Amino acid sequence: MANKNDKITLTPEAFAEAVLGGNPKHDDEDDKSYIKRQLTLYLEALLLAQDFNDLEETRFDVAKSDQRNSILTKIIEHRYEGSGRDE
Repeated sequence: MANKNDKITLTPEAFAEAVLGGNPKHDDEDDKSYIKRQLTLYLEALLLAQDFNDLEETRFDVAKSDQRNSILTKIIEHRYEGSGRDE
């Protein structure tokens, strides 16, 4: 299990291929229907993985921004505490 601070990324092509691997042809399905279904599933899985990666990148950027803001706040607070001002 990944740490919550670790960025997770999917390889879209590998993810889509793995999804296809778990989708066998139905006994009553003709080849053309199966191929269309597989292509649709592959493209949807590819887009889903790309969307996931985009969201993960955004989450990671927001987390880094929040962490940076927290550090800056602590630096500013420390600077004013140590400045000798009594305001």
